[in-house]
Amino acid sequence: MGAVDFGAFVAELASQSGQAILPFFRAHHATEDKSQGGVFDPVTEADRAGETVMRHLIKRQFPAHGVLGEEFGNENIEAEYVWVLDPIDGTRAFISGIPVWGTLIGLTRKGVPVYGMMHQPFSGERYSGDGRQARYEGPGGPRRLRTRPVTSLASATLMTTSPALFAGEEADAFGRVESQVRLSRYGCDCYAYCMLAAGHVDLVIESGLKPYDIVALIPIIEGAGGVVTSWDGGSAAGGGRVVAAGSKALHEAALSLLAG
Repeated sequence: MGAVDFGAFVAELASQSGQAILPFFRAHHATEDKSQGGVFDPVTEADRAGETVMRHLIKRQFPAHGVLGEEFGNENIEAEYVWVLDPIDGTRAFISGIPVWGTLIGLTRKGVPVYGMMHQPFSGERYSGDGRQARYEGPGGPRRLRTRPVTSLASATLMTTSPALFAGEEADAFGRVESQVRLSRYGCDCYAYCMLAAGHVDLVIESGLKPYDIVALIPIIEGAGGVVTSWDGGSAAGGGRVVAAGSKALHEAALSLLAG
């Protein structure tokens, strides 16, 4: 894949999926619950429409590539290149009419995240990265993304989608970090990680993630100078318990408290 063609292709994935999804936002549409009686886990026609468009384009352009998607499962995931797709990360925000959701488009090579984009079609924003650099495109014009060099928890802003993500020992661990930070905010799903990459917040801690929730965001955060791992310091690509920080020092401080 040539760099120019690859960039144009990812941009096309974002544009086409956005066109499929956006007509459903703040409109009347059916919402189903995937939880089978557990915690409410919504899926909409927009989720399915966005992923369908992206899968079609990938199969046409890169038939040997694999796809791991939230709505339609896995195809050829033993391939060297695998696309990891979440058409609407933040479906609860989407169905509530709140524009802090986004389309996540990730690419792994031999299991390692090598490129990611978060596209928010309602606001016209795109956050992308390849692990070496990260960029923003949207209102105000394009620019490089850089995390801010906060090293102390006492000066940090912490985000998580919801404290309800944590229970038992995980809740205690999150509480130890939250008690030390300057400011704690909830909500935003993928948007929180992009705000970290853009230098507006400093720390994101979550649990229960799937690969499609985080793979696209890893190259963006790392490309902006941040660190993202599992709670034990390993790869975050498999999802689960994830901590992202704008600096190595802040990441180490958070890991220490999470470990107790």
